Amino acid sequence: MAAIFGKIFVGVYVEIKRSDGRIHQAMVTSLHEDNDSVTVEWIENGDTKGKEIDLESVFALNPDVVPDEEIPQSPEAPVPPSNVAKASKVPKTRRTTSIPKPENAPRENRAAAVGTTRARPSQQNQAAESPPPAIAPQSALNQTLLQQQNARKKSNCVKEVEKLQEKREKRRLQQQELREKRAQEVDVNLPNYEIMCMIRDFRASLDYRPLTTNDLIEDHRICVCVRARPLNKKEISGKDLDVITIPSKDVVMVHEPKQKVDLTRYLENQTFRFDYTFDENSTNEMVYRFTAQPLVETIFERGMATCFAYGQTGSGKTHTMGGDFSGKNQDCSKGIYALSARDVFLMLKKPNYKKLDLQVFATFFEIYSGKVFDLLNRKAKLRVLEDGKQQVQVVGLQEKEVKCMEDVLKLIELGNSCRTSGQTSANAHSSRSHAVFQIILRKRGKMHGKFSLIDLAGNERGADTSSADRQTRSEGAEINKSLLALKECIRALGLNKPHTPFRASKLTQVLRDSFIGENSRTCMIATISPGMASCENTLNTLRYANRVKEFGISPSDIPFSQGGGGGGRCDLSPTYEVKELMVDPAAANGGRQGGLVNQLEVMEAQWGVGSSPQRDDLKLLCEQNEEEVSPQLFSFHEAVSQLVEMEEQVLEDHRAVFQESIRWLEDEKMLLEMTEEVDYDVESYATQLEQILDQKIDILTELRDKVKSFRCALSEEEQASKQITPKRPRAL
Repeated sequence: MAAIFGKIFVGVYVEIKRSDGRIHQAMVTSLHEDNDSVTVEWIENGDTKGKEIDLESVFALNPDVVPDEEIPQSPEAPVPPSNVAKASKVPKTRRTTSIPKPENAPRENRAAAVGTTRARPSQQNQAAESPPPAIAPQSALNQTLLQQQNARKKSNCVKEVEKLQEKREKRRLQQQELREKRAQEVDVNLPNYEIMCMIRDFRASLDYRPLTTNDLIEDHRICVCVRARPLNKKEISGKDLDVITIPSKDVVMVHEPKQKVDLTRYLENQTFRFDYTFDENSTNEMVYRFTAQPLVETIFERGMATCFAYGQTGSGKTHTMGGDFSGKNQDCSKGIYALSARDVFLMLKKPNYKKLDLQVFATFFEIYSGKVFDLLNRKAKLRVLEDGKQQVQVVGLQEKEVKCMEDVLKLIELGNSCRTSGQTSANAHSSRSHAVFQIILRKRGKMHGKFSLIDLAGNERGADTSSADRQTRSEGAEINKSLLALKECIRALGLNKPHTPFRASKLTQVLRDSFIGENSRTCMIATISPGMASCENTLNTLRYANRVKEFGISPSDIPFSQGGGGGGRCDLSPTYEVKELMVDPAAANGGRQGGLVNQLEVMEAQWGVGSSPQRDDLKLLCEQNEEEVSPQLFSFHEAVSQLVEMEEQVLEDHRAVFQESIRWLEDEKMLLEMTEEVDYDVESYATQLEQILDQKIDILTELRDKVKSFRCALSEEEQASKQITPKRPRAL
């Protein structure tokens, strides 16, 4: 080994200085002659850590390992025998020189001479046995260099392995430098500095392998993926922490801050696995490439495709589906809506599909509080009915024929401008409805295929069912119910269940044909916010997506770096069991059998509503989600569903009475005109007027009774909302 390392060899302990100023001992594991550095390792908090340090820093802290100065000899003086004996005792970690230097040579020249005439260990023994000549011939030196080059020839396999190792080392050094740079920029006065350090130390033990465009696109009938956005300006200004880590292409980790009884803070690292995971650097194009693009060909093969964006308000659903935002303006050409339409028109030009003579139509509507509105027809209210063939029809929905991408972009802009939105704490323009954009292929008027792209409402509104505002409660109940129904319909599609509870919500009722049939494919994009303040909503989103398609997770799925020690993994490894939601046993047993049944009987008696397919599907839905739906919440969903049905019935009867009142006015006008005649028939006048009044009384009395019953239903809904108990996560 070169003399530049002095008394340093593999296995010796030296003092090192950390980036934060700490000085402690570490063991030398390897020597790097090419860049005059050594690699050291040490154990910290049960985890083995390491870094590469230059020799100058090591010698500055460890003067006892500095190489000894070589005493120059005169070229005229003979070599004493004692020096030969000393040369034979030189340790293997140092190399001797075979050419003596002049006594008056400067130190730089001596160093250069040592660097150019270093001998291999095998040559050291030869040099020790026989005294070296005064000046080595040039031919002998060239021959020695040639022998060294031949000895260093290696196989291609070894060279490739060394290249991979060099790349890995460079990547680790870059990550280490980036971490050290970030550590220097961190403000110690941050409110969650301790949590931030824990997250940083955990991330340092991972070997990142994120999803890239070179990865293979897998074929899934049901694809579930997760997309994390970067921290926004509001979160950065509030000094919020990023608690989301995506170490590989199918794993996402949430670092949930916890506190023990003694007020000690710690991290609970929860791990989820999906088909794909997209980090904050992923673009809409990349997300589309792995999610919706494989579904485009399905609709050309007479299939039904569906793509959902699910998540809390402000997590990036509308950005993913609709396009990039620049302030309040949205670039619709960058969203999955437009990208899907672009590929549809490209597929139409292919020879095997061009001969089918297909036409492309588009619809855009929203579902808000259980009601359907046409976004392409001045937000006209639509009715969802089943025909005699049990096919769901959206009555009055307008289909616009599109010829090119520009037509699609105009429709998207028109629909987005009409969509129902409101201001929340997370977003100034929060979507309060489910937006459904459909691309329909028709052949001679008959449907050939349909691609439904849905931007769902924020899932945190689904939990807001105890608000004092009835409109907000109704919104939350409908969103909650539709998301549960959507999950069960997708699960039924994946498991080929004989019954799909699509009647449980208006959303799944409209999308019924997308969940039935062997040639149906679905993709769900769960969008999450990275901030620590959104940790609870993020976990709810990931648990929901995990239940749509059950994924197993094991410790081997987490890409720990090879440099990390085995002892530290037990402390840093996340909890692999996804926590479920707990229902009070007393409420689940006694409440569901006693109070709930009685309340349903009261509703049936008062509202005159018996068993129906909608109610059966809702009951099945709640039975399949007992962990999430308490008996009181089921009762509230029942009340809201009945309330929506009664509201539609009252409105329909009121319109009928209004139309009938116009006819009554015309009849009464004719009667009054008859009385202006001199010899009008008084008996006929009295008889006709009595008939009109009787009709009025009967119809208005019936409408009044329905309105009274509707008001009772409103009070029942309010009482049911007050009995809802909040769900608590089950302790580990």
